[in-house]
Amino acid sequence: MTIIEAIILGIIQGLTEFLPVSSSGHIELGSFLLGVQAADNLLFTVVVHAATALSTIIVFRKDIASIFKDLFKFQWNDGTQFTAKILLSMIPIGIVGVLFEEQIEALFGGKIVLVGAMLLFTAVLLAFSHFATKRQGHVTFPKAIVIGIAQTIAIMPGISRSGSTIATALLIGVEKERATRFSFLMVLLPILGASAIKLLKFFKDPSIAEGITAVPLTAGFLAAFLAGLAACIWMINIVKRGKLIYFAIYCAIVGTIAVIGGLSM
Repeated sequence: MTIIEAIILGIIQGLTEFLPVSSSGHIELGSFLLGVQAADNLLFTVVVHAATALSTIIVFRKDIASIFKDLFKFQWNDGTQFTAKILLSMIPIGIVGVLFEEQIEALFGGKIVLVGAMLLFTAVLLAFSHFATKRQGHVTFPKAIVIGIAQTIAIMPGISRSGSTIATALLIGVEKERATRFSFLMVLLPILGASAIKLLKFFKDPSIAEGITAVPLTAGFLAAFLAGLAACIWMINIVKRGKLIYFAIYCAIVGTIAVIGGLSM
């Protein structure tokens, strides 16, 4: 992997991790077009995901500090309730990730038609949320489970994690800003957990990093971090303004092109 390829894939990861267009789907498409199997390089995947996790922590640093402050009061307050809801939302993806890891990994690796079809699914979900009745509800414990199931479905390459979780939250009556905050914070532990597992695989088998050196890894990290920082802030404003429909159109166009291109190969 060259420095330029690492930067391009890092930017794709950073932007699409937060924008509702599927980071996994775009990394698959980007890797296919560049002829780089980044999805198979565990070390690169760990690095760019760590970068986007760091950008989330920076953007929501005040919320995270407030949550920890409440936790150390050892009371059933807003912080402990929010943390409990986050943990509850992680149960579905934790179960699926542990029990079906090999099956999930088999979904990746240049399956362009599948990515295109899932992007079309994302487009439909975003379109439905755009026309949903606007409500002012909170994230309750039952709603946290539903949003967690949406995150689990987003394991599929081409289904946007942020798009599916935010759209689902809006569809079940959660207020826009609360939906965005919960969606972005709920992904931190799964990203860090998955990265830790992949890092352990790297330590057990360093050969998985063959073909990539420290310089492209650093370039990919910085590109993903800066792009993620910008995309996270941008996405918060997008949801506030109710502009998800534009991303539905984008996903529909890219998904259609991917399906047609994949079938014609």
